[in-house]
Amino acid sequence: MASPDLPPRADGDSSILTKVLAVLLLVVAAALVFTVVKLRRQQPEIVYESRPVTMPAGDLGADEKSTIAVFKMVSPSVVHITNIAQMRNVITASVDDVPQGTGSGFIWDEAGHIVTNYHVIEGATSTEVTLADGTTYEGKIVGTARDKDVAVIKIDAPPSKLAKIMIGTSGDLQVGQKVLAIGNPFGLDQTLTTGVISGLGREITSKSQRKIYDVIQTDAPINPGNSGGPLLDGQGRLIGINTAIYSPSGASAGIGFAVPVDTVNLVVPQILNLKGEVRPVLGVNILSDGEMRQIGVTGVGIRNITRGGPADRAGLTGLVQGAQGLELGDVITKIDGNPVTKTADLFRVLDRRRIGDTVELEVVRGGSRRTVKLTLEVAR
Repeated sequence: MASPDLPPRADGDSSILTKVLAVLLLVVAAALVFTVVKLRRQQPEIVYESRPVTMPAGDLGADEKSTIAVFKMVSPSVVHITNIAQMRNVITASVDDVPQGTGSGFIWDEAGHIVTNYHVIEGATSTEVTLADGTTYEGKIVGTARDKDVAVIKIDAPPSKLAKIMIGTSGDLQVGQKVLAIGNPFGLDQTLTTGVISGLGREITSKSQRKIYDVIQTDAPINPGNSGGPLLDGQGRLIGINTAIYSPSGASAGIGFAVPVDTVNLVVPQILNLKGEVRPVLGVNILSDGEMRQIGVTGVGIRNITRGGPADRAGLTGLVQGAQGLELGDVITKIDGNPVTKTADLFRVLDRRRIGDTVELEVVRGGSRRTVKLTLEVAR
């Protein structure tokens, strides 16, 4: 019996159905897109505005008010100093004034004297001093005290522009006491930083390689350009000159040093009176501590005497030629009753003396001990 014939497959109908489904999907997708766009248009556009200022909790704190008051009071006394040196132009052979560094300083008196660090003006042929109001004057170097890193400059400015700084004392300072520093770090003038006294009685080395004693250590940020500026107490009185930092990078590391104001107040009048390099001396050249250790003698040995100087007039002698070579002359063992076992002991006392002061030395020569008095003179 023959099997019945199957009807042919409707390939055309399947293709039409696929196309209809595709059209329907497109219509649904279009409807969804239209709906989303319509909904977005119906939502309000967000406009961002500045946030309102939060009402302050209260007035400024007492410490903040005090800091602001000190800055307003003292900042007119702080100046910006530019060190200018003359250099020859290798191309034109002309001599030009070239800025070679900047620092800070402060107004000492209404006569126009400006106090700063010696190293700020070292090597300068002239200086420019810019006051807090932006006016600039030529500064003439009056004198220096390299051993103390102190220098004085004179400007011709109207007294009305010269707000002299208030002078304090460094004799009663305490570790932990609040301090403020004003200066021009990296050329940013009238910059205020604050901190505390971190230590007292420190020692640093001056440009002359002499020790500066009783130096103040502070954590108030001090950077290049702050040198020569004032370190102030909480009342705005000068207690030191910012002079050095301890930092591997050259920027502030929280260890700064200031020459104490008692030293400054001792040296500046001498500079103004003598108008030159100020250094009170005995008129002797001394042996080093190492040489004295090799000899095996305690004290400060005199190498030689400045002819016509204080030590020469007092009859002191230096090294003398003996049968076995050079022999010790006078050895200083006391100054004004203070024992002298090394050079630092001698300089520590001399640093507190003025030119013209009389000091008493105990000296030993060949086992004989005697006392002599000398009047300190300016270094020749």
